[in-house]
Amino acid sequence: MIGEIIILGSHLLAALLFGALALHQLRRWADEPRHRPLVAAFAVISLWAIFLAFLDPDAIPTRFAESARNLALLAFMHGLLREAGEDDRQRAVKAVYAAVAGAIGVQIAVGGVTAQFRHLPLAFDALHSASQLLGLTIAAGALILVHNLYGQADSKSRAMLRLPTIALATMWAFDLHLYTVGYMSPEFGADLVALRGPALVLFTSLFALGLRGAPAWRFQLSRAATFQSVSLIAILIYLGAMMSASWVAGMIGGDTGRAAELALIGLATAVALGVMTSRRARASVRVFVAKHIFEHRYDYRREWARFTDTVGREQRDGAPLEERIVKGLADIAQAPGGLLLLIDDHDRLSPAARWNTTAALPPSGDGAGALLRFVREHRYVIDFEQLRDGVLVADDTRVSVPAWLAGLDQAWAGVPLIHAGRLLGLVVLEHPAFRRRLDWEDLDLFRTAGVQAASYLAEARGQQALADARRFDEFNRRFAFILHDIKNLVSQLSLVARNAERHADNPEFRADMIATLQGSVTKMNALLARLSPGAPRLAETRETALAAVLEAVAAAKRRARQIVVTGDAALVARADPEALEDAIGHLVQNGIDASPVDAPVGINYFESGGDVAIEIVDQGCGMSGDFVATRLFQPFVSTKENGFGIGAYEARALILAMGGRVEVESAPGRGTCFTIYLPGADERAPATSERIRA
Repeated sequence: MIGEIIILGSHLLAALLFGALALHQLRRWADEPRHRPLVAAFAVISLWAIFLAFLDPDAIPTRFAESARNLALLAFMHGLLREAGEDDRQRAVKAVYAAVAGAIGVQIAVGGVTAQFRHLPLAFDALHSASQLLGLTIAAGALILVHNLYGQADSKSRAMLRLPTIALATMWAFDLHLYTVGYMSPEFGADLVALRGPALVLFTSLFALGLRGAPAWRFQLSRAATFQSVSLIAILIYLGAMMSASWVAGMIGGDTGRAAELALIGLATAVALGVMTSRRARASVRVFVAKHIFEHRYDYRREWARFTDTVGREQRDGAPLEERIVKGLADIAQAPGGLLLLIDDHDRLSPAARWNTTAALPPSGDGAGALLRFVREHRYVIDFEQLRDGVLVADDTRVSVPAWLAGLDQAWAGVPLIHAGRLLGLVVLEHPAFRRRLDWEDLDLFRTAGVQAASYLAEARGQQALADARRFDEFNRRFAFILHDIKNLVSQLSLVARNAERHADNPEFRADMIATLQGSVTKMNALLARLSPGAPRLAETRETALAAVLEAVAAAKRRARQIVVTGDAALVARADPEALEDAIGHLVQNGIDASPVDAPVGINYFESGGDVAIEIVDQGCGMSGDFVATRLFQPFVSTKENGFGIGAYEARALILAMGGRVEVESAPGRGTCFTIYLPGADERAPATSERIRA
């Protein structure tokens, strides 16, 4: 008695709650038409709960109310799906909606006539079993549609759709379990019917929580979700076949019924195992589904995203770009393997990359000139099924194909890689598990993907060429600097050679000449070391005594001109001593070249606002402001007749690399003053005096 009161109360509570939900959603009836089926479903569920409370579960009003509930909820989900607007891509899913709705209609018809056969037990039992099978089918099909609906929801909408989807899935999963148990064991099914009231109360809370506010549900269509739905449909068909076999066996009875049941089960199992274990069978099913269910064979958005991801992103296994191109094109058509043939300047094809293939090819295959010209001119995708005795027949054109290429037994398609009208290569794909002829979709997609792949290949080649050019440019730049330094060394050695004729007997001159030669050899060795790849141009800056560096420069240049050095010998700067000597040497040499023979060149150094300033002052011809601003520090620009135009450019580059700067004051006829500013050392103290180079 208490149990009956609980069952009655739970059903009435569910009716009250769903009625309240219907009234709450009724305010959206005019503004949001897509909510109307949901309002109707809530109202029908409320009425159905009342029928469950006071009537028999198999009574005609109860059955009709349950069918109306299913139809209203299906209409609500179908309305959401229609908002996507791409009907052609949803044929399979819409077919499931139609099938489930048809099953509901048949269930209504069967339920309407079942009561008329209560006096015929055999017919009544058969119709009752058929109604339960239909209910099981409807619940399973509805679960497929709920899965599909949630799978295609926009990611931003899934949070709002999650609870209503759980409510729908739980409700139909309960029905699936109820009908399955009721079909197998009617005595246990009656107990589950009694639990519908508490279950409906739970569903009400899930719907209420999920419908808070005004959710804006948007959907993006997914080909993958449609294929999943097709797979679930296959499972549903298998389940229906098993249930039908059991029903047929029960109707026939005896050994004959048992044999028929075993035969149907064995046949269905064999078909399922064949499809699941055979790669060719799965490929055939995929082709059949793509051909008869979808408007297009390929999901272009998905294929393009996967192709660009495969080709454009470095793989974990470190596969080179050429291999990734082959894999990306092969994945489009489910080809098991392929190879890339690149073209040289003599129209010879040579293997450049392989992916999952062992096809034997010559190191450099020739004889393909006519084929490659035809492919390039027509952007032609080669269909190897059209080869006849080494000749490709295409559009009334016969093109010879070299025997080594025509002899590839597994070849299926040849995808040209064309960039800016130039054929870079050919990707030969092996035929998929289900061998078929290429159609217009294959040709268009391969042709477009080939252009994209060719752009990646051309970009990689361009980057490699640019890297090579940069390496040559770096070498040339170093050589230009070194050539300038060699010019200075030659001038210095020439001066020694001229003076040797007059002062060879002077011991002091011989000592100075030996020191000069040793210094020149040291400099030449350093210049050769700077030509080696990766040789650093600058050492790390360190505390450097300016007096030692400047005296070294002055001593080297005094053979040609008077050099006057003035400054605080205690000044220390942060610099690379060798690079600083080079930079100051260039500027002093420029001052010597620009000044009269009897005019000295001055080097002054002093502290300037925390930095250390070094002035190189000459009394030469000077430079105009425009030349200083636009041409002085440009490489290979010089006012001297035989100058390289490198000295000032390299000097500034060296100073900038040490964190300093160079300023210039000059005017025509008034000489020039170069001022170098370097970071001062932390402590003002004499550093270890060292002569850098002779």
